[in-house]
Amino acid sequence: MNKLIEFIEKGKPFFEKLSRNIYLRAIRDGFIAGMPVILFSSIFILIAYVPNAFGFYWPSGVEALLMKPYNYSMGLLAMLVAGTTAKSLTDSINRDMAATNQINYMSTLLASIVGLLMLAADPTADGFATGFLGTKGLLTAFLAAFVTVTIYKVCVKNNVTIRMPDEVPPNISQVFKDVIPFTLSVVFLYALDILVRHFVGTGVAEAIGQFFAPLFSAADGYVGITFIFGAYAFFWFVGIHGPSIVEPAIAAITYANIDTNLALMKAGEHADKVLTSGTQMFIVTMGGTGATLVVPFMFMWLCQSKRNKAIGRASVVPTFFGVNEPILFGAPIVLNPVFFVPFILAPIVNVWIFKFFVDTLGMNSFTTNLPWTTPGPLGIVLGTNLQLLSFILAALLIVIDVIIYYPFVKVYDQQILEEERTGKSNDSLKEKVVANFNTSKADAILEKAGVGSEETPVHNNIVKETNVLVLCAGGGTSGLLANALNKAAAEYGVPVKAAAGGYGAHREILPEFDLVILAPQVASNYEDMKVETDNLGIRLAKTEGAQYIKLTRDGQAALAFVQEQFN
Repeated sequence: MNKLIEFIEKGKPFFEKLSRNIYLRAIRDGFIAGMPVILFSSIFILIAYVPNAFGFYWPSGVEALLMKPYNYSMGLLAMLVAGTTAKSLTDSINRDMAATNQINYMSTLLASIVGLLMLAADPTADGFATGFLGTKGLLTAFLAAFVTVTIYKVCVKNNVTIRMPDEVPPNISQVFKDVIPFTLSVVFLYALDILVRHFVGTGVAEAIGQFFAPLFSAADGYVGITFIFGAYAFFWFVGIHGPSIVEPAIAAITYANIDTNLALMKAGEHADKVLTSGTQMFIVTMGGTGATLVVPFMFMWLCQSKRNKAIGRASVVPTFFGVNEPILFGAPIVLNPVFFVPFILAPIVNVWIFKFFVDTLGMNSFTTNLPWTTPGPLGIVLGTNLQLLSFILAALLIVIDVIIYYPFVKVYDQQILEEERTGKSNDSLKEKVVANFNTSKADAILEKAGVGSEETPVHNNIVKETNVLVLCAGGGTSGLLANALNKAAAEYGVPVKAAAGGYGAHREILPEFDLVILAPQVASNYEDMKVETDNLGIRLAKTEGAQYIKLTRDGQAALAFVQEQFN
């Protein structure tokens, strides 16, 4: 097993480079920016269709009223994501452009939306069709965004713009500067649509859907879901943020399948699409990557070693809400040969069982998007509209995951018991975790659940109000550190205010902050982030895994860490 992990680690630089690809990141950040729309629309789905589980059906007029907000939000998701993806890609490209010759992200956002309409909105007698402006048009939205921003980059970099005299106000000059790249990008996409209609007989959006249909069908099979969701855990285990690689590749199909399932359910048919965003969040990563929901409870109740019991107590609450870094780094589970098999196997078995429930037992798949912090069992039940089978499935997955993890937890507990008896710890494992996750001595930090370093001194060298932004992958664990900072600042009278956010959705608010702290999951973006913070004169710090866990649990230490950045 150790040799296998060493072999896997050799490919880590390639996958890290892949996870930082600006196009993959633009897709992911574009979806993050559009998440309020997705979650807002889901409220009305829950109101409209959850009562069906109890035999109650709204009158058609009331159902239409409830579905209008959904149709005008989720129904236009592709159009909105075309803009947010273009904006994100523009931000990434601007980091390498001269500060005096930047691409106007608002212009690329608008051009991308107009370009998508050219590709996806067929004219009708009363206006235009919107069938491909929702989830069905997401792939076309990415195409429109990428083409638009690429044309803008070429034009702006080579000064292919209308330049106005210096006397003209900047806001007016910017309008003329954008005219040529805006026109070229929209006309290019329009020409593409004309060519595709001539040679294929359909619009670009429909043609893309037809082209990828076999791939999407294969991805929804047992082999496809095994490969896709096994990759989530695999990448995380070797120290790479898996969703940064996998999510952009499947985002379009997962959200489109939610919409397809909803349409099937409304028509009284079987909602049978397994590959959905709900599957990823509540079946595969129930309790976080590796399906670790049950692991802290097992550490807390089944282990005999004091250290493992303490880690379980410290991790159980955040893991219940999908934030499982404490157990991943505290045990550690990642890069630990003992946990390689269950960490990869549990998510795969979970999704196999879910597919069996859908395909064989006739259970409807997910029809609703819910926040990823929804506890896994609750997400399963609500996301599938309170079907009886969903309750059985949630309970079964917990039992199965306990069975999968149990022998490995017991083996690991025996190892830790031996370490506690002899006083010798597994330094080689710690060194691997440090090398791959920038973590160290997580076991020592989490010996006492919820207790960090009580004696961290506070030397207040901050005399003016200081705003701190904590960034993680999705805005989850960053909230823990921000809360710890705010509490400590209030207690010790230090003028520090902290806020949390997800990397990629930070650029508009960045000028409001004096310090940015990167969580371990996004620490690999340090160099890219430093370009942004240096341009704004903002301080930047990154944290190691075990250090980060300590700071989230010890506000005094977190405050001292912030003060160190201003020494």
